[in-house]
Amino acid sequence: MKITKSIFATAAIAALAFVVGISSCKKDHGNDHDMDMLNIDYPAAYIVNGSSNNISVIKLSDNTLTETIGLNGATYPHHIYMNPAKTKLAVAITSTDLSGGHGGHGGTLTGLKVQIIDAVTGMIDKEIALNKMPHNAIFNPSGTELWMGQSDSVQSQVLVYKTSDWTLQNTINVGAGLSEVTFSSDGSMAFACNTDDGTVSLIDANNKMIHATLTVGQDPVGAWMASNGKMFVDNETSQTISEITVSSMSVTATINLGFKPGYAAYNSTNGELWVSDATNGKVAYYTFDGSNWNLQNNITTGADAHAIAFTADGSKAYVTNQGANTVSVVDVASHTVTNTISVGTKPNGIALKQ
Repeated sequence: MKITKSIFATAAIAALAFVVGISSCKKDHGNDHDMDMLNIDYPAAYIVNGSSNNISVIKLSDNTLTETIGLNGATYPHHIYMNPAKTKLAVAITSTDLSGGHGGHGGTLTGLKVQIIDAVTGMIDKEIALNKMPHNAIFNPSGTELWMGQSDSVQSQVLVYKTSDWTLQNTINVGAGLSEVTFSSDGSMAFACNTDDGTVSLIDANNKMIHATLTVGQDPVGAWMASNGKMFVDNETSQTISEITVSSMSVTATINLGFKPGYAAYNSTNGELWVSDATNGKVAYYTFDGSNWNLQNNITTGADAHAIAFTADGSKAYVTNQGANTVSVVDVASHTVTNTISVGTKPNGIALKQ
């Protein structure tokens, strides 16, 4: 009888060890809660839900919502970028609802950080704690660095981390109220939008030196990359788009919109500049005649239209609608919405894995 009890006890311990082992495989890499490991081994769109505090995953082949990625209790995630290898995602945790506007958010808050997420498993690989708000975090074109901002009402900073060991290697002082940090299409220059100053800092991506600081419109939020050698800055309060020519480091055009822009995206397939109309829940698209950008028409998507992402072939666009809690799928050739997908609350950023 004693032998039998011993056998049962040993078996129970082994079973417990097995369960603990399985549970530890699901553990969020050092965080204090369990998460299910996913298998996103297909082309997908990753949608950041600002108020739901998670990421919706949409399968691109049939535009179905397939997964939801949790963010370890983080609040108000904002914007999302993928590394060149399509294996990692970077999400800024702002602890602030930015859906109403991006100016005047340089104060000190708690829970500010950037999360690095495995694009296949959905697991959080790394959390970088910050003492000031990051508007976004973006990988450099080679994937060896992660750039992010720390917004301040007097002088903001751009932080550059090595992705090999996540050590801070550069701190670059820029202007007040820093919002988005982005790169030109050739990767040679980074652009930091100083929202409170109405300026954009142009930073050499190699030596990390500021080449120029350009005055744009009032409350610039992001300088959005275009394959034609331009960057398009959305100025919220002045309701304009500033075109910056990267090679000359100068503002070469201003587009008067008549609405508050949420985002700007250039489609190289048909040479159109798309601008989300946050005021009216639409996307306006423009063409260039050699001298000016001219409005062609509008596409109704959803309330508080925000981020725009084109597929690699330029045939489709995905638009997040913060006020409608949806993502619109748009056929670029016909400029019509072909699908509307319900996601989380206040979706803002989007990244495509193709």
